[in-house]
Amino acid sequence: MHRGRRVTPVDSLPGVPLFRDCGGAVGSWFSTEIVAAGKLRLFCFFVSFIATFLFIRISVRLIRAQVRWWPGNVAPGGMHIHHVVFGLVFMCVGGISGLAVEDNTSASAGLLAALFGSGTSLVLDEFALVLHLDDVYWTQQGRLSVDAVFVAVALCGLALLGASPLELGDALNPGADGKVLSRTEIALIVGTNTLLSLISLAKGKIWTGLLGIYITPLALIGAVRLARPGSPWARRRYRPGSRRLRRAEWREKRIRDPIERVKIGFQNFVAGRPSAKP
Repeated sequence: MHRGRRVTPVDSLPGVPLFRDCGGAVGSWFSTEIVAAGKLRLFCFFVSFIATFLFIRISVRLIRAQVRWWPGNVAPGGMHIHHVVFGLVFMCVGGISGLAVEDNTSASAGLLAALFGSGTSLVLDEFALVLHLDDVYWTQQGRLSVDAVFVAVALCGLALLGASPLELGDALNPGADGKVLSRTEIALIVGTNTLLSLISLAKGKIWTGLLGIYITPLALIGAVRLARPGSPWARRRYRPGSRRLRRAEWREKRIRDPIERVKIGFQNFVAGRPSAKP
């Protein structure tokens, strides 16, 4: 249950009148739900992150298809510079400069957050390359980068919708009666959420475990249900040939595999299909 929160008057924020004048109902919604709610940086980060991912994936697919009119790779002196390098530069400039901006409703705050989001997207799009220290972009191993981007979009989207990691938002803010939870109660809430999420991850349920950081009931579901075959939890607790392991393998084949095929199909549509050969 969400507890009451103190709300800052909308018109008292310096950036709100500027955004409110930008477009009627849309401008009013943006100024109230985004700017006044203190979510301008997060919103700009989120939009820039997605836009950059879509742009870079279109770019690399055009390069892969050897489209003549597209500029192609950046390769000064014959050395291919991966876009993770540009991402790191954008993250440094956007992140460090953003720390110097005190007004989080200003245009500067939004632009620097967008630059940071763009850099983060470029880095995560080559996450598998950095992890393996090898150019696995178009291999099956490279699919890990797409998974990382999708997880980041989901977590950022939840934060933008007001979800609080580990229930910290509800735990630290005063309730409607003005009372604040004790340290013991806060530790219990955060500890329970963290434990459930870790159990879900140990059971091989990556999405459930990560999203459960924001949505505690989801972490609870992942923690109490059967582990995936091959997960650390299954290897330690499910004996070979046991009933639990057979049920887990049945669920993997009959339920998870079809869902996984749909997910992979969508990823291939958005990001491109990996090569058949490494």
